[in-house]
Amino acid sequence: MGSLTESAGDPAADTGWGHTHPRKGFFTDTSICIGCKACEVACKEWNNNPADGEFELLGSSFDNTGQLGANTWRHVAFVEQDSERIDEARESGRKLVSLGMPTVGPRKDAPAPGAGTTATDTTMPDTPEFRWLMSSDVCKHCTNAGCLDVCPTGALYRTEFGSVVVQSDVCNGCGTCVGGCPFGVIERRDDGTVAPRSSSKEIEQDVPHRGTANKCTLCHDRLVDGQTPACAQTCPTESIKFGDREDLVEAAEERVQQLHGQGMTEARLYGANSQDGVGGIGSVFLLLDEPEVYGLPPDPQVPTKELPQMYRTAGAAALGMIAATALAFLGARR
Repeated sequence: MGSLTESAGDPAADTGWGHTHPRKGFFTDTSICIGCKACEVACKEWNNNPADGEFELLGSSFDNTGQLGANTWRHVAFVEQDSERIDEARESGRKLVSLGMPTVGPRKDAPAPGAGTTATDTTMPDTPEFRWLMSSDVCKHCTNAGCLDVCPTGALYRTEFGSVVVQSDVCNGCGTCVGGCPFGVIERRDDGTVAPRSSSKEIEQDVPHRGTANKCTLCHDRLVDGQTPACAQTCPTESIKFGDREDLVEAAEERVQQLHGQGMTEARLYGANSQDGVGGIGSVFLLLDEPEVYGLPPDPQVPTKELPQMYRTAGAAALGMIAATALAFLGARR
């Protein structure tokens, strides 16, 4: 079922699969990402994705893949910032939230560190003069997915977990979904994407599903076996968390409050708002600067969002023209 008719909060409920799985998703806490790229490697290994580039730095940052694409379903961004930019990010954060609210911080019923599990160090390093922003980007698995709406063959479908997956054996490679994604995530796997971005030489390698659209599947094949997606399973700092989206959003909000309590007013959430242009996303991010800094659109809009209203307006206009034509014809006969 297309996302134009899906419920605003839980697309998994309208898939028609007959299952009761809650919507699954990611929470990526960029404040504790160390840029190790373990998630990229795990994703490529598990999904047998071809390499992007010749393992050479792009020159623009400590990165060799550059962006999400048909072969890179997880991409870690590296953004270098000085003290001036840090201050600007902190000030922009103050404009988003009121820091006068009391009782910010972790839940009172949260377990103490070491109580049954190994605690993860989520303390931000004290770097007032310089910092690296690192963020592992991925498909957003939108509530209202533009790629799903515009696919003419039905190659894209909504799974029982609320994620959006491409069926390569059904995809005809038309690329319509590429234009339908407001995040630039999905891409056709062709010679242009396999060729290294740093040179014109193409790597000789096995390229499965060449010519079809490809993107993150939320490791659907692992989910049906009760496993965690490869990227979240591998992340050494637990920057990538996987689970029920509702629980992840709650944890993300608590983490933002914790950082605000430490004076880090630049912390903000991205994708948790169900009233945004895509109805909220399945991959929620905690950012330490404006979304544009991470290569994310500040106000994503699914291209098909206004289609129902457009259809109604066009229909009303057509009926009006028919009525006017009929009246003119009847008046001429008199």
